[in-house]
Amino acid sequence: MERRILFKIILILALLGVCAYFTFPLNKRINLGLDLKGGMHLVLKVDTAQLSKEAKEDAADRALEVIRNRIDQFGVREPSIQKQGTDEIVVQLPGVTERDRAIELIGKTALLEFKLVSADMDKLKQALGGNVPDGYELKYAQEDNEPLLLEKEAVLTGEALTNAAVRFDQSQFNEPIVGLQFNSDGAKKFAQVTSNNVGRRLAIVLDGKLQSAPRIKEAIPSGEAVITGRFSVEQAQDLSIVLRVGALPAPMHIEEERTVGPLLGQDSINKGIKASMIGSILVLVFMAFYYLLAGLVADIALVLNLLMILGSLGMLPLLFPGVSATLTLPGIAGIVLSLGMAVDANVLINERIREELSTGKPLRSAIANGYSRAFSAIFDSNFTTLIAAFLLFQFGTGPIRGFAVTLTIGLIASMFTAIVVTRTIFEVLLSSGLLKNKLVMLQFIGQTKFDFIGKRRIFYFISLLVITVGLFSFFAKGKKAYGIDFAGGQIQEYSFKTAPDINKIREALKSLNLGDASLQQFKEDPRVILIRTASDRNKELSAKLKEVFPREEMQILRIEHVGPVAGKHLQGKAISALVWSLVGILIYVAFRFKHFNFAIAGVIALFHDVLVALGFLAITGRQVDLLSITAFLTIAGYSINDTIVIYDRVRENARIYRKLNLYELINLSVNQTLGRTLLTSGVTLLVVVAILFYGGEVLSNFAFTLLVGFISGVYSTVYIASPLVLAWNRKGAKT
Repeated sequence: MERRILFKIILILALLGVCAYFTFPLNKRINLGLDLKGGMHLVLKVDTAQLSKEAKEDAADRALEVIRNRIDQFGVREPSIQKQGTDEIVVQLPGVTERDRAIELIGKTALLEFKLVSADMDKLKQALGGNVPDGYELKYAQEDNEPLLLEKEAVLTGEALTNAAVRFDQSQFNEPIVGLQFNSDGAKKFAQVTSNNVGRRLAIVLDGKLQSAPRIKEAIPSGEAVITGRFSVEQAQDLSIVLRVGALPAPMHIEEERTVGPLLGQDSINKGIKASMIGSILVLVFMAFYYLLAGLVADIALVLNLLMILGSLGMLPLLFPGVSATLTLPGIAGIVLSLGMAVDANVLINERIREELSTGKPLRSAIANGYSRAFSAIFDSNFTTLIAAFLLFQFGTGPIRGFAVTLTIGLIASMFTAIVVTRTIFEVLLSSGLLKNKLVMLQFIGQTKFDFIGKRRIFYFISLLVITVGLFSFFAKGKKAYGIDFAGGQIQEYSFKTAPDINKIREALKSLNLGDASLQQFKEDPRVILIRTASDRNKELSAKLKEVFPREEMQILRIEHVGPVAGKHLQGKAISALVWSLVGILIYVAFRFKHFNFAIAGVIALFHDVLVALGFLAITGRQVDLLSITAFLTIAGYSINDTIVIYDRVRENARIYRKLNLYELINLSVNQTLGRTLLTSGVTLLVVVAILFYGGEVLSNFAFTLLVGFISGVYSTVYIASPLVLAWNRKGAKT
């Protein structure tokens, strides 16, 4: 065996060994995202509107520290708390599914005030009549709704606290209370207030709510006080946390929330694995059946490709300190989709080898020429997809970034396995004599001689008609065309033990003045109900459903909330990602093919595919969400692949057939590459169909958009991109 081949084998085995080391054990190397193991993702906005200019400057930083301290004491394992922009904080809480408790703990301003209660009954009556005297405010006690008139100016605030802890009041049936300890200045002031106002009531107000108003029986020099209020143990613990670690510098608003229950998380894992296995098996079986020995070589490369993806994810913390390898549900889709895309390179190589063999070249030369001539098309097509993946990461959030990371790693790994690993296997087979003079492959699609370009005007009309109908349907829906990611609002998804009566749920919604809420029951699992509301009414809604269905074991699968500001922000980022990806592809294709008309035609074809996919979403009643945008970008990056293969063949044929005009060159090139165009997209569609049918409801929109876009990509490559090159170069046109 040649030394060169031996060196390549050692290099490949060493690389695979490193990848295997960083892959296993899988559960220790790679973390599961919140959408798989359950938890909360929050984007909090710090409302600095009422703060002074000086206070605004570091309000978000101070809020970040307060929230971090609260969460640390709450006991969340491996939380992520990061500042985003100037006034936003992103909080990720793995495993936390007690939504209401977590939100209350994180968002409570914790402004603690001690205010004296007026004993003047005439002033109280005046206030109850709607005329509150100056310097006073009317409050109702949380415990028994007793009206009390408080002095507006606080005699003491929570800034004087040094500690807050849960205690149990022995005289009140061992109920939990919150004990307070003041610093030295606070203790002196508290002692002075209590000694000067013996017999009066002192109100304890937290975030504007009157918790309790005990009567001062004697001076309290110890610097200690208690807050009572019929708390549960958890409520008392949470209150002590927010008081102990300090108050937020400004109110917090939830701009975006994604809460996934453990049941949905496990279900997503099961469905993601099932879709991945089915998609991968379909690809492996097809390649082995169609290309025989060459297909088995490609299958080995695909298995090693998966190992390299998982190993690379495991290596991320080492390569980029502070970055953890987190696998999300879209990330799983990215892995299986990258396996489908990896077949593209193998198909291009095998078809090139077939062409070389058909000219009578020896097997060794045919394999060498096949790899050499397929390289440029493989590199160009993968690079354009990488442009889209890079922009997905730049403009995406959360799980979408996970998809971008796995897709990027998968594309890079696929180029290595397809170009280096498979060629090395062929070289070993040739050197050892196991492969001699023949490399048999099946062929379903032979050489065609269709006049594709001559029918271009018919297909221009068909495309315009489809896009017009789709866009009309999209704009006719207005805000209903958008999911909550862009339109704002809230989704709550419930699972019942048995399929609930949908009419009872509608009546429950009407009783809560939620008659305009959107209600969906899934055909594949009628026990699952999805409710869309304009605002966060989850607490009331859950309580009402438990009341209506008392015998049902109802569980919250997920809650997603996006505020109007966050919706516009996400919409802007999505549009930017789409525009910049198309610009990036346009520049790269123009640079590679030295003709701007090639690039313009290719990008118009991409617009065509995205608009067709958008139209079909609207026509079929599906909404545009963040995963739809992810699919649009994937379509843009992938659909250009087949176009580049044709462009590459046009460039090659222009050097060989110098007497043919552009019309004839394009027609010849489309016919020569038709088989591989259908094969590459067809094999990738096997994976997409597996995700659509077995990936679950969360990935349904994503997979459907890809299905439509990839099919449209095959059509637009032949009937849109190729003829448009001719339209801008009338010199070589044939009418």
